[in-house]
Parts: sequence; structure tokens; C-alpha cells
Amino acid sequence: MSAQHAEEPAELIPKPEMTFPALRAALARIAPSRLAEFQADRDSAFTAATQHASFNPIRIFQIKWATEIEIERRPGLAARYRAALETANTLGHDDPRWREAMDECMSVYNEARAAVAGD
Repeated sequence: MSAQHAEEPAELIPKPEMTFPALRAALARIAPSRLAEFQADRDSAFTAATQHASFNPIRIFQIKWATEIEIERRPGLAARYRAALETANTLGHDDPRWREAMDECMSVYNEARAAVAGD
């Protein structure tokens, strides 16, 4: 009897729409521990939008959280991001591997951001 290799899914959940309810629901499924942070950011965005009479803070909020969710909903991307963050957090800034880890963090973020912008 052979053991089956369980393949990791490419995506944990479908890509959510760029609405507050859809982003919140997606985050609740894949990273519920970040809901308080999401809500605090949302409150700040609405406050800034009101103070400046601009929708830009709200749009920035949506893009930020859609990007965060894009990373979390794709296990391979999330694993790369976490590994790079762990490396960056354990090395000194003078270590060349620290710069490589930070570059990888940016690469992952930019890949997720491009996927969000492609919609």
C-alpha cells in the first residue's frame, strides 16, 4: 500500500471582491487573528477620508487588505513570505542575507499586489 501525497491547494479561498464585507469575510476565513487590525485600519481610513474629503484613504485600505489576503489565500506565497520575514527578523541588517530576505518579502508583496491590480 502506498501513501498518497497530499498536494497543497493553489488557493485556500477564491479571490474576494474589493468591498469591505467581502474582504472582511475572506480575512475571517484565512486569518481571523487579523480582524481587529483590519477594523482599526478601516476606522482610520474612514476618518482620514472624512477629514480630507477624499476617497483615497478608503481605496488605499482596500488595496492594502486585498494584497494581504492575496498572500494569505495562496499557501505557497504565504510560505515564501513567512520564511523571508523569519530570516529578516533573525539576522542583523549588516548581514547580506538580511537584504536578500527583505528583497524576497518585497517580491512576494509585489506579486500579490500585481494580482490584485490585475482585476
